[in-house]
Amino acid sequence: MATEEQQAPTTKPEASQNVDDKAINAGIVKEYTTPLHEPIDPDINLFDFVDDRVERDPDGSLIGYKNDQGEWGYFSATEFREKIIAIGKGLIGWGARPGESISIVAHTRWEWVALDLAIMGIGCVTVPVYETNSAAQMRSIFNDSEVVLAFSEDDSQQEKIDAIDNETPSLRGSFVINSEGLDAIVAYGVNVSDEEFYARKNAVHGDRLATIIYTSGSTGTPKGVELSHRNMAAECLGALQYMPRAINIPDRRLLLFLPLSHVFARFMVIVGIAGTVTTGLSDNMKSIVQDFEKFGPTLLLAVPRVFEKVYNAASQRAGSGMKGKIFARAVETAVEWSKAEQSGEKIPGGLNLRHKLYDSLVYKQIRTIFGPNADFAITGGAPMDSWLAHFFNGIGMPLLEGYGMTETSGPVTVSLPDNNHIGTIGQPLCGVTAGVAEDGELCFKGENVCMGYHNQPEITAQQIVDGWIHTGDLGDVDDEGFVTITGRKKDLIITAGGKNVSPGALEATVMTSPVVSQCLVIGDRKPFVAALVTLDMTDANAWLASRGAQPAESLEELSKNPIVHAEVERIIKKANEGVSRAESIRKFEILPDEFTEANGMLTASMKTRRKPIIDHYRKLIDTVIYVPKKKG
Repeated sequence: MATEEQQAPTTKPEASQNVDDKAINAGIVKEYTTPLHEPIDPDINLFDFVDDRVERDPDGSLIGYKNDQGEWGYFSATEFREKIIAIGKGLIGWGARPGESISIVAHTRWEWVALDLAIMGIGCVTVPVYETNSAAQMRSIFNDSEVVLAFSEDDSQQEKIDAIDNETPSLRGSFVINSEGLDAIVAYGVNVSDEEFYARKNAVHGDRLATIIYTSGSTGTPKGVELSHRNMAAECLGALQYMPRAINIPDRRLLLFLPLSHVFARFMVIVGIAGTVTTGLSDNMKSIVQDFEKFGPTLLLAVPRVFEKVYNAASQRAGSGMKGKIFARAVETAVEWSKAEQSGEKIPGGLNLRHKLYDSLVYKQIRTIFGPNADFAITGGAPMDSWLAHFFNGIGMPLLEGYGMTETSGPVTVSLPDNNHIGTIGQPLCGVTAGVAEDGELCFKGENVCMGYHNQPEITAQQIVDGWIHTGDLGDVDDEGFVTITGRKKDLIITAGGKNVSPGALEATVMTSPVVSQCLVIGDRKPFVAALVTLDMTDANAWLASRGAQPAESLEELSKNPIVHAEVERIIKKANEGVSRAESIRKFEILPDEFTEANGMLTASMKTRRKPIIDHYRKLIDTVIYVPKKKG
């Protein structure tokens, strides 16, 4: 088994000199590959990972779940395989034919995982649908992928399916999980033998389509990404070699509360089965701290916003008295220590002493939030503020940034605990090549890159060129393979003065404030850069109360609060410290409402949708932020 030290490539290719002919044809001017430590065979059915886990550890805990009393229960590998096979046999008995699409509309739960592996295992295609999707969105997905059978979580989801039943001609049936839907489908398989299940399974090889995942559509209409068994298997096998400390040494535990409709959560479940992970599934964010304590994860996965909330909660508990002053000094020391540690130089003795003092007074208490076994955390999905990354690194809970896409079957880069370069998104996983195109766009290549976009050959040809997936993100790859993101091509702001501004880092810093929910930086073809800011009602009121101020009763009242305004102004000044004056936020507006998925301003994965937001606030932008010059 490879150690962390062995994971770095044994050779250091010079990115600008190792570009092959196909890369040149695809417009790639720089590339870096992290080699596999040993060959892999991704020509498998993903269910094979389940069989292999049973062979390695038949009685060990595989999947954790919350029972009706809120306590954790577990399925062994053998027990969970039996459930998957029973569902698979039921699907065969129901009449699901190889290649047909079956949809799951549910929160994160063990039934989701069992259904997914059964569907893909017998050669059908899993089509996830976010439980927050509307009936109209569901209709579009069902018709595009020709869904024949749907599993909904409860009556509210089933109502959406019933509402579109006459508009989805391929749909032949549906089951409700909370109304014994799994028992019903299993009953269809009473006359189907295990041999029939395995005959179907054995006919499915790596090149077979496994799933169609519809992207959340931050820049337009969602596209159906086709992933094969080979794509996902290669992703998992490369990750096992790249990061054994996280997923492939004994006693690994993951608490997963991200939606399984998202490729990252789905990948983590499957790679956990392929490795040594016990995965606990929960969709209740309100009990997350208790779940950290009771489940005891070794690995944490969350978007940056979760860690921002942890920091802000710790700051608010410290208050503004002597305890608050101690906390503030501890924060400064953690960041200073992390920056010194990242520099690679010897950490000054005085700084080390202060760091040890605050570890006993402050840092240990913060780390306990993540449970007794937490080793490190992986974050992605949005830019990570570097100051916050230094803070958590300094308290002994490194946040490792990663990057991936639905099109790459999950993460393609991630930092390692013993090789973490804050400000980068790490190196490519084993078997993955990172490249930079002539215009600065990041591209990736490997067997994990998707088959294409469902029913959209033109877009497939545009986005995947000679095996390279063009990400739409701007960035760079250094000589050691560390990848940095500088912004999105479509989000790049070009001011009236010709200055190129990538808004991501500015937005990430502003969103570290305890009062801020979302921030959208604007200024394309405008004389200066500005920002639209929304507030987090709950956190902002808690922050006000911790300072002895009166909480607000509405977002509108909160948006006019002078204390809140001063806090937003403070965090924007901090964000501006990291950029030139031409790139800095000169003006901001605190909005009296929110960006939500319901109003079309957030995607299902909580990313801002830039065009709808700008269109919605066009009058404010054009008449208040950018005040027209008076004529004459």
